[in-house]
Amino acid sequence: MDYLHNARETLAVEQQALAKLSRNLDQNFNAVIDLILSCQGRLVIGGIGKSGLIGKKMVATFASTGTPSFFLHPTEAFHGDLGMLKPIDIVMLISYSGESDDVNKLIPSLKNFGNKIIALTSNPNSTLARHADYILDISVEREVCPNNLAPTTSALVTLALGDALAVALINARRFQPADFAKFHPGGSLGRRLLCRVKDQMQTRLPVTELSTSFTDCLSIMNEGRMGVALVMENNQLKGIITDGDIRRALTRNGAQTLNQSARDLMTSNPKTVNQNEFLAKAESYMKEHKIHSLVAVDDNHQVVGLIEFSS
Repeated sequence: MDYLHNARETLAVEQQALAKLSRNLDQNFNAVIDLILSCQGRLVIGGIGKSGLIGKKMVATFASTGTPSFFLHPTEAFHGDLGMLKPIDIVMLISYSGESDDVNKLIPSLKNFGNKIIALTSNPNSTLARHADYILDISVEREVCPNNLAPTTSALVTLALGDALAVALINARRFQPADFAKFHPGGSLGRRLLCRVKDQMQTRLPVTELSTSFTDCLSIMNEGRMGVALVMENNQLKGIITDGDIRRALTRNGAQTLNQSARDLMTSNPKTVNQNEFLAKAESYMKEHKIHSLVAVDDNHQVVGLIEFSS
């Protein structure tokens, strides 16, 4: 049986729901961002069931991008975990109906503590909405579930709204890769964000001179196994020869290329990067300029290494 029709119909309905979410955003969104930016405490998110699962993902995103945040399970909160709250914290409660008992039971305590409440709900007349300081609309026309029961479309819309809030906060805080790295020190992501160019660069360099012949340039490039050769004169970088340079020369000049030297083949004034630059920034620079090799230099602009980037 082919289920592609079901899949495409599901995605089409959810795409329409996201478009509706975007259209429905109003100044409340800006007010919520300003509130979170001014918060001296943490952004605390609570929800039950699927809303709680979405809330946990939102917490992970906020916490890793500069907005201190944690998840508070409403039931556990009512049995002691409210002690984790401070009056300066902001509480974001997620309830599609706005009538979840476990969520709404928290409202009197939050009001007593003095916490500002942000409600993510579909019902502006619900108990949660009436007692919230700010309301963000997560309503959908229907769940994509055939029975209109399982939180599907509404879960996606809530998740997307969380991402929209997080991205707005990232931009407002001017949160940079170096900041992100502080919270992601492990794994390949942490390596890329925390490492400097000097930590990853190759120091055994394929070097030629201006007069080096075409065939010798090829041999040096093959031995270096990096697909490039650096053209040096008196310890100064004059150019770089890449596989692309070789192909272009052969296309342009044919057999005459065999008589050329490094001077004829090279790209002059190749791009460089300081060895103390973050590796992630160097890779971003290489991607921007569509180059696969970048020459590393020291503070005196002397060549000290070479890094590669595979997109």
